Amino acid sequence: MIEIWINPACSKCRTAISGLDAAGSEYVIRRYLEDVPTATEIEDVLGRLGLEPWDITRRPDAKGLGVELPERSAEQRAAWIALLAAEPRLIQRPIITAADGTTVVGRDEDSLKRVIAADA
Repeated sequence: MIEIWINPACSKCRTAISGLDAAGSEYVIRRYLEDVPTATEIEDVLGRLGLEPWDITRRPDAKGLGVELPERSAEQRAAWIALLAAEPRLIQRPIITAADGTTVVGRDEDSLKRVIAADA
């Protein structure tokens, strides 16, 4: 089963859910602003994505929240992850994980198709 991290106010999240519905996919919604991922969960998602924490950070939201972002470096990686756990609004969305572990930031149709195919 697919898990999708969403912010219901996000149009990209709503589009991804519509795509999952159209494909007949079974999924579980995680409203990550209410059910905040732990640092361990963020680390796990980053591993599956093959990305660094700064790659899934919404920089304009950081500015809007008055949050100063750490330096992009291996030494500051843990600080980035802690920041994402403390300020989940900074996490790029939607993050979608198929049952086989395939994970994407589903902001485009190709990424959504890839996770749907992995779950088939």
